[in-house]
Amino acid sequence: MVKLLDAHISQNISYSDGISIPLTTTPELFGTLGLSTVGAGPNIRVQFTATVAISSLASVAVPVVISIYRGVGPSRVLVYSATDTAPAVGVLQVASRKIITVTGADYRPPNPGTSLAYQAFISIPNGVALAPTRTGPESFNVAVYSD
Repeated sequence: MVKLLDAHISQNISYSDGISIPLTTTPELFGTLGLSTVGAGPNIRVQFTATVAISSLASVAVPVVISIYRGVGPSRVLVYSATDTAPAVGVLQVASRKIITVTGADYRPPNPGTSLAYQAFISIPNGVALAPTRTGPESFNVAVYSD
């Protein structure tokens, strides 16, 4: 029988237009969560969801990458990456908005016996003059299950 070991939510901003952070080519952290794996069985599964809202004043299509890592620092491991296209509707000086939501899993990660950490990043891989802006809401949800 599957049991929920732990779950956490990182709510960076809860409402629209609560922040104004331009996207860059450098991945920007928008959520870090630690999960307890105490009492886990041999098969651990981690499920996550991330949501980021972006706005743009340009009608230029810009690839936006959301990356989820297991661990923190230089030894972290990429477990999920998704590319979406930022607002490509509207005309110059008319704001367009897009909410990007990704859902994924880390199946059978190594169990350190105590905890696992996950981080969510957002970036634009190719720098553009009219980069989209993170405007909110932003959230990152992670849950760990075991048998």
